[in-house]
Amino acid sequence: MEVILARWQFAITSVYHFFFVPLTLGLVIFVAVMETMYVRTGNETYKKLTKFWGKLFLINFAMGVVTGIVMEFQFGLNWSEYSRFVGDIFGAPLAVEALLAFFLESTFLGVWIFGWDKLSKKGHLTTIWLVAIGSNLSALWILIANSFMQEPMGYVLNEVTGRAEMTSFFALLQNPHVWYQFSHVFFSAVTTAGFFVLGVTAWHFLKEKKVHEAFHESFKVGMLFALVGIIFSIGVGHAQGQHMVKSQPMKMAAAEALWETEEGAGLSLFSVIDQKNRQNKFSIEIPGMLSFLAWNSFSKEVRGINDIQAEYEKKYGPGDYAPPIWITFWSFRLMVGAGTFMALLAIFGIFLVWKKKYENKNLLMRILLWSIALPYIANSFGWILTEVGRAPWIVFGLMKIEDAASIAVSTGEIVISLLVFTLLYGFLMVVDVYLLQKYAKKSDFSIASTKA
Repeated sequence: MEVILARWQFAITSVYHFFFVPLTLGLVIFVAVMETMYVRTGNETYKKLTKFWGKLFLINFAMGVVTGIVMEFQFGLNWSEYSRFVGDIFGAPLAVEALLAFFLESTFLGVWIFGWDKLSKKGHLTTIWLVAIGSNLSALWILIANSFMQEPMGYVLNEVTGRAEMTSFFALLQNPHVWYQFSHVFFSAVTTAGFFVLGVTAWHFLKEKKVHEAFHESFKVGMLFALVGIIFSIGVGHAQGQHMVKSQPMKMAAAEALWETEEGAGLSLFSVIDQKNRQNKFSIEIPGMLSFLAWNSFSKEVRGINDIQAEYEKKYGPGDYAPPIWITFWSFRLMVGAGTFMALLAIFGIFLVWKKKYENKNLLMRILLWSIALPYIANSFGWILTEVGRAPWIVFGLMKIEDAASIAVSTGEIVISLLVFTLLYGFLMVVDVYLLQKYAKKSDFSIASTKA
């Protein structure tokens, strides 16, 4: 019971936290681009846009910091056995993240906030780019730590202490999983920022009779962010999936509910999954497409859950090595579905921008307003796929989740903290959404121009 509750607590807090992270990573780049355009052109509109989007960035950044701190404490509380086992390895990149990346972004963020009238234009611009670099470096170090859990390397097992010990710090950096994962997170963040900017801008197009040219500029740049972000997210995600076929074949098989090894495996669009009896009662598939996505060949073999299960039993001993199939299967589809819709929307939107025919498209603006939710859906379920699909491992091939939980934390303590964190994070989420929509609806732009 303690393990289940601890998993729920970490799942809830991490999903809450990851709601804020992609927008922070992407929006700070958007703000930096706006200020770069201001410094290059001297146009005061870009300065106002920098401050407008910068205020929304600061609100989201603050929420991300608050929710992120709690997550790290859980490693030493609910998951103390995990920390004991891999603390020497897992703690290193997290320490670098805190001492280097986080202090870089937080220090220069303070300088950026209070330095508008104290620094030169180029000096002030440098600070926001350092914040953008620091924020994304912070994500990189955290993903280096997470990638060790996905694909362990650079370690040795100490037979005396029973712990995993680092043999090469650089091996952690060279982990191929890091660069697939970081690239995917980075471009997902750019996508999130793009659709956030588009959604807010769409609100102003719908509600204001005369839309200031500042929002036209936001719309154009936001649409470019959305298009570039989602195209690269899909491309990197495809490459990451092909790597996963080799490094974590069970996760890929579970994501497709593929029970038996098949040549020319079909991609399931919809399946009724019966995990107890290890079968799908009903499926709608695109023939050969899964083989193509996995190997760039419509006929190549894709390994199934049962085949991989048999291999893992020989390698790791008796046990069930399949993750919760329906969670993994539907998380993958919600992520891909949201991403596909965003891609179509971004392509259509950039076409209208090119043709200068977006201004009076009220239906488009309504869709974009509600499409703010799409990257959040894709990000959340993509992260659920990443973590749940690794089950039953907390460190793939080395440590199972059931062995990682603390033996010193009682059921009652976890229940109380779970309730407190869920309610507190829920409150913070409401506050964040309230503040974002409050300030997103405000602008100090003079309604002096309607230039497209």
